[in-house]
Amino acid sequence: MLPEVESLLIVQDRDQKINALQQELAKIPRDKARAEEKLSSDKQAVANAKKAAQENEVAIKNLELDIATRRNTISRLKVQQFETKKNEEYTKLGEEGIRYEEMVDELETQELELMEKADALKATHAKTVSALGETQKIVDQDIIDLEAKGTQSQQRLDELLAERAELVQKVDEGLIALYDRLLKSKGHDPVSPLKGSQCGGCHMKVTASTVVNVQAENAVAQCENCGRILYS
Repeated sequence: MLPEVESLLIVQDRDQKINALQQELAKIPRDKARAEEKLSSDKQAVANAKKAAQENEVAIKNLELDIATRRNTISRLKVQQFETKKNEEYTKLGEEGIRYEEMVDELETQELELMEKADALKATHAKTVSALGETQKIVDQDIIDLEAKGTQSQQRLDELLAERAELVQKVDEGLIALYDRLLKSKGHDPVSPLKGSQCGGCHMKVTASTVVNVQAENAVAQCENCGRILYS
């Protein structure tokens, strides 16, 4: 193998590793976002449980106000009943008082039901908060791991970029320029093996003279179809 081609293969190896690391680093922000998405359902569950508990508390307070209002009405009716001298009005006020007392009984029953519900809602809220806490721990660790992976990958990438910069200094300027153009246009494997009479990059058949040139190793040979640098 030509020394120049061998040098390009080493550069290509570093470029492949650099590309892999760059892709890995590009994935880290997305992986972080996916990790944080795990919290969304748990956060929503906490919000829903909190809202349900608050709405229940508001309902209890409203009932308490309704009960207090009706008790005040009952007290007022009793005063009016005590003060009246008319039997018919006395009876009517008494019936009205009984009706309000029945309302109070019904409202107090509803209040008791809501208070029992409040205990269940508080328990549900506490459970969702606990579940969120556990998920948060997992996500926090995932983020720590991803950040550590990112730091390591960036360090390795910096090392490879520095190593590549040194390697290309040892390759002919025109040849490395050709390699860089091929890398940009083909995306991968600017230097490819000759497989029989086929280019290992585009898999097209090359001419007999190209096969001879590659095997002779007298000069750098290229695939006439895709332009890749060939070696055997």
